[in-house]
This record gives sequence, C-alpha cells and structure tokens, in this order.
Amino acid sequence: MSEKTDETAVSNQLNKRLKKILDVRLENDKETLEALKELSSFYKENTLQGRRNFVSQIEKQSLCINEEFLGELRKVKEALDGIHSDVASMNEMVKEMKVSLHSTKTKTHNLIEQTTRLKSENQKLGVQKEVASAFLRAYQLDAEEQAQLRGNQEGTLSKAFFPVLARVNTIHSDCRSLLQAGHQTAALDVMEQMALYQEIGLERLYRWTQANCKHVELPEVALLLSDAMLWLLERPVLFQYVLDEYATARRAVLVRGFLDALTLGGPGGTPKPIEMHAHDPQRYVGDMLAWLHQAIPLEAENLQTLLRKCDHSIIEEQIHQTMTNITEGVCPPLKVRMEQILSNDAEATVLYAITNLLRFYQKVIKEVVSGGILDNNLEELHTASFAAFVRTLDVQVKRLSDRIEPPPSELTPVSGITRIMSLLRDVLAATTVAEQRKQDISQIIACIVDPLLQVVNESAFRLPSTDMAVYMLNCIYQLQSTLSLYEYVEDRLERLQAQSEAQIDTLTSEQTSFLVANLSLSPIYTILQEPDKSHLSTTPGMDPASLKNFLSKLDSFLSMPDILLLPQIRLLQSSTFRKVVQKRSCEVIAAIYKQLYQAVHDPANLYQNPSILMPRKPEQVLELLSPP
Repeated sequence: MSEKTDETAVSNQLNKRLKKILDVRLENDKETLEALKELSSFYKENTLQGRRNFVSQIEKQSLCINEEFLGELRKVKEALDGIHSDVASMNEMVKEMKVSLHSTKTKTHNLIEQTTRLKSENQKLGVQKEVASAFLRAYQLDAEEQAQLRGNQEGTLSKAFFPVLARVNTIHSDCRSLLQAGHQTAALDVMEQMALYQEIGLERLYRWTQANCKHVELPEVALLLSDAMLWLLERPVLFQYVLDEYATARRAVLVRGFLDALTLGGPGGTPKPIEMHAHDPQRYVGDMLAWLHQAIPLEAENLQTLLRKCDHSIIEEQIHQTMTNITEGVCPPLKVRMEQILSNDAEATVLYAITNLLRFYQKVIKEVVSGGILDNNLEELHTASFAAFVRTLDVQVKRLSDRIEPPPSELTPVSGITRIMSLLRDVLAATTVAEQRKQDISQIIACIVDPLLQVVNESAFRLPSTDMAVYMLNCIYQLQSTLSLYEYVEDRLERLQAQSEAQIDTLTSEQTSFLVANLSLSPIYTILQEPDKSHLSTTPGMDPASLKNFLSKLDSFLSMPDILLLPQIRLLQSSTFRKVVQKRSCEVIAAIYKQLYQAVHDPANLYQNPSILMPRKPEQVLELLSPP
C-alpha cells in the first residue's frame, strides 16, 4: 500500500510539472526565448549523444565566454594604466604650474591692484561721459540748430527755424528744475546762454517778419508769417512794430488800389474807371463805396490770416487799431470827392439816395472796422449829405411853392401841388436803412407837407367858404392818398384827418343850410325851437297846409337825394368825403323831421289825422336819406 501511495504521489508531481510546463506560453517568456536562442547557437543536433554531452557543452561555452571577458578586461587594465600614467604626469605639470603661478601672482599683485583701480575709474568716467552727453543734448544746441537759429546771409527763414526756437524756450524753462536740484551755477549759465539765443532768434524773426509782412497774400509766406506772429506775441513791442509796419504797407496798397480804381479801372480796363461816372453822382458814390466794401473785408481776411494762430481775445484791440490804420488812407480821396459832389447843385432825390448809400455802406463797413477815422468820416459825410438833402429839399419845395397857381374852377389840386406831391413820392420811394427810416420819413414829410399845406391855405384863402373847403379837402385827399402808401405816417395821417374833419364840418353846415332853405324848413325849425308853444296846428307856418308844402318837397328830395346837393360838393374827388357830408347833412334833416313828427303826433297840438298828414316814420326817412 505504501509503495502504491509513493508512486501515486510521484506520478501526481510529474503530472503537475508537466502541466505547468505545458501551460507555459513560450512566446510571452522573453528570457526563455533568449536562452533557447543562445542555446541554438552551439547545440546544433538534438541527438542522444548530444543530450549526453549537453552539460559539458554548456560548461565549455561558459569557459570560452569567461576567457573572452578576461582578455577584454586585460585590455581595459592596460588602458587604465596608461591613463594613470598620463594623469600622474599632468599632476606633476600642474604642481609646477601652481608653483610658477604662485610666484607670478606674488610678483604681479601690485599691477593687478592698479589695473583694477584704473578699470573702476574708467567705468566711472564712462558714466560721467554719458551724463555729460545727455546734459549737452538736453541743455545745449548742436551746431546744426545753432546755424538754423542764426540764419544765413540771404536772410531767408524756413519751417525748421521754429522748432529750434521752441527748443530754446523749453531749455530755458527746464533750467528751473536744475535750480531746484541745487545746480545753480550750471542752470544760470545755461539760462544766460538760452536767453542770448532767444534774443538772437527773435531779433532775426522780427527782421524777417518786418520785411515779409507785406506779402501775406502769398501762401508759402503766409504760413511762416502766422507762426512768426505767434512767437513775436511774447515780445509785445516787436509784435506792435510788425503790426505797424504791416498796416503801413497795406494802407499804401489799399490807397493805390482805390486811386487806380478811380482813374485807371480794372485789369485791361474792365471795369471802367469810376471817375468816368462822375457826372452821375449816385452811381459815382455807389461805385466808390462798393469798391471799399469789397476791398476792406479782404484786408480784414489778410489780417486774420496773419494772426490766425494768435489768441484774438488777447489782441482784439490791436487788431481793431491795425484795421483802423489800414483804412484811414482812403479817407482823404473819398472825402474830397464826396464834398465836391455835395457842393454841387444836385437834386434832393439824388442827395437822399447818396445819403442812403452812405448809411448802408457805413453800417456794412462798420461790421468790419468799427470806430476809427474811416467810420468817423463816413458818419460826417452821412451827416453832411443828409443836411445837404434837407437844405436842397427845402429850396426845391419853396421854389415849387412860389409857382403854385390859383385854385381852378374845378377846385382840383393845381399842377404845382401835383409836382410837390411827385417830389414827395420820389423821395419817400428811395431806399433807406430800416433803423432810421421812421425818423427820415418824419423829417421829409415835415419839409414837404407843412409848407405845402401852408401854400394851399394861402391860395384858398380868397375863395368862398364852400369852395375853400372843397379845394382844401381835394388837396388833403391827394396828400392822404400819397402818404398812405408808406409806413411810419400814421401820426401825419391823423393830423390830416383832423384838418379834413374841420373842412367837412364846414361843408356839412353849408349843405344843411342849403337843404333847409330849399325844403322850406327854416320857419318850421324856428317854430320848433321856440319853447312854450301850444296848439301848433294853428300857428302860422305850422298849419297843415304849410306842412303839406314841406312834405311835398321832402318827398321829391327823398326820391332823388342828389337833386339838392351843392355843386361844390360834386367836385369833391373823394367819394368818402361826399358821402360823409351827405350823411351828416341828411342826419340833421332827419333829426328835424323826427322833432316835427313828434310834434304833429302830439295830441296837445290838435292836429287832425296826423298819421295821414305825416305817414312816414322818422326811421324810414333816415333810411331813405342815408346814402348807399
């Protein structure tokens, strides 16, 4: 039993090992694969003899490998021995060099210290050089900048001049930082030098600007001039000198241009010389003032171009004074010619047109140049022109008034009055500035209408009252018709209306008297006005027979109201005046009729059948008498 058990155990172990060997996957066991590969290099044939000699072959193979390794190791040892020999040799040399270096170092110690000190000083000097160079760049001008600032012999100026001058100012301002940092000596020296450069630059700039300011109309010069004036503004005296020089040059140009326009005309003779129209005062004055109106704004534009980079709020007074100086040159030739025109015997309408031209152009030019000699001269000429106009108008009105004819039989305004009216229309039709039109119209009307009304009164004084009233109303009507076409005449029209009312009252009185007489109404009216009368039916003149006579004439008058119209009233040119006179006179008749109607219908007066005697009511009579 025990033997079988041992065999079974051995058999099981073998089975396990076989199974373990069979379960091994050689493709995943790299070490086994490498061993088998090495084995295949010397185990060629799998024979019985080979398997018996397998161990000895492995031992032989191991011995060969060890012998090869020993041979290679021997070569390494020999190489290391050679290296050891070289290192020992180098060590001896290093020791010698160390000894030599120590000896040299001891000898050159002082030299090394001196070299180190010199190198440190060299670095310090390099830093100082850089600082000095930076200082010079910041606080000094280089040769090119100095040459640009001093200029050349030709006296020209370029755009590059202004950055250099700006740099000088900047350096001068930056020196304050040096002063605050404690570098007083350097700062003061630099400031003194920069101040000298400033004076040199501004002096050169002043000379160039003074010489070229008259050429401001040239674009390439204008750009430099505007920059130059901005810089010269820092020196008010030099700035004013340049403006004075500019004003003198431009004044000469303006005067020469004005005289050329007067005597020579434009280029090629177009336009023609203004003097050619001297026979026509209105055009002559208009052309002269129009030329000034065109030329003076151009001078203002040139001055604005010259000073366009300056702050005008600072130099406003200087700009005004410069424009005044430029324009004062044209005053003498203008004034001489204007005084010559005003001294001639021109018509009032022409003088008034000249006055309006002066007034208009004075206002327009004043927007460019206010105050000054030119403005004062234009104001003086305007005053003189208006005075000459008023004086001439008075003379013309007086001359026309002296030749006014007596009133004609038609009682219409005579030709002399018509001529004065025509003069009034011509004068009022002239253009004038709105601000003074009201004052002008008032004075013109006073110069013409007041003498005219006085002459009309004088010429109508010898006429009968009715003719005088009609003639006065016709003249006033024509005058009202003329004035009503214009503004600012309301006060004068009211005064004329008041005068016409007085004449209408006169005509109304005459027409009423005429109606009362022709209607036999005078006795009746007298009786009705007497108080304390009773029984009017028995009073002579108020008896029914007398009333029937009046009522018969009244019926005829009511059917044809114009039949009893005064002949003079038919001569009234104004239908309104005629209707007013008729209406007022008829209202008087209607009022008397109403009083009579009330008396007749009063039972106390003992009239029989008053409704048959006076069938028309007062309202009906008034309506029939009212003109259409």
